Amino acid sequence: MTTPLSWSHYEKWIQNDFQMDMHYLKTHLESKKNPNTWQPMMKSAIVFAFPYFPHPKGNSPLPSSRIAMYAMGSDYHHWMKDQMSEVVKDLQLRFPDGHFSIHTDSSPILERDLAQRAGLGWFGKNTCLIHPKTGSLFLIGEILTSLDCTLQIQPVHDFCGTCTKCLDICPTNALVSPQVLKPELCISYWTIESRKIPPADLRKSMGDWLFGCDLCQTVCPWNQKAFQKTLKFDSQRQLSPQENQNQTEELRWLLKSSYREIQKKVKGTPLSRAGGKGLKRNAFIVIANRKILTLKPVVEQFLDDPYFAELAQWTVDQLA
Repeated sequence: MTTPLSWSHYEKWIQNDFQMDMHYLKTHLESKKNPNTWQPMMKSAIVFAFPYFPHPKGNSPLPSSRIAMYAMGSDYHHWMKDQMSEVVKDLQLRFPDGHFSIHTDSSPILERDLAQRAGLGWFGKNTCLIHPKTGSLFLIGEILTSLDCTLQIQPVHDFCGTCTKCLDICPTNALVSPQVLKPELCISYWTIESRKIPPADLRKSMGDWLFGCDLCQTVCPWNQKAFQKTLKFDSQRQLSPQENQNQTEELRWLLKSSYREIQKKVKGTPLSRAGGKGLKRNAFIVIANRKILTLKPVVEQFLDDPYFAELAQWTVDQLA
């Protein structure tokens, strides 16, 4: 397998320390540059795009909260692997001497690079892979194989043009330039990957997102076209009185529940990535930004908490 086409771009991103405390991205650098260092027999990749809107598997355990669309059902790592396993079974029958291994984004592979080579889209200014017919609301999986596939695929043309809607809509200006995402400003980083409390100057801009953010994708004209303008991209959701009540009770439950209870509820979904502590942390920010005054007494119970004290005080101040 050859060096990824986007390698210089990715290497520069790492050299700028944009990976923050996601140290595994730097650790896996050489493995991503050359997968043969850990998959020595593999010569080719079969790449798949798995649509996730509407979500094909399961329902969200926190249906009233605003979460990224890919996380609205069960953990994609499992159902994607299950589907690719069926393909491998068939391939093994056809090529009994072949070797096959299944991978998702948990493997040290530059999957978007492989997907681009497979003709699944172009690198958008929002850093996502975009296809002119299907948009970008899909996950990428791959089967690495020892088979020598010589199929030449024409790359998809970059149709972003002069459009900057994804850069313009980002509430925290995390897209610092086309195709360059700075995680220290990204809502998804702070609500999913980070184990720290987001900086105070960023919290108001995080809006009502409990887990992840879709704005740079939903505003994209290619997604609007693919999904016939059904995707919303409001900075903050407009909720009915009943929806407000449902969200309030969900946030109340997050604050009053133990980490173990939260983790049990979200088990088997992408939400477990943030853990009970992370989801509880995110709930404070949503409460503050949506001005949910009825939850102020619950928030005040955390004013002496070693981890949440400062965030709880900030939330109380926003509710004042």
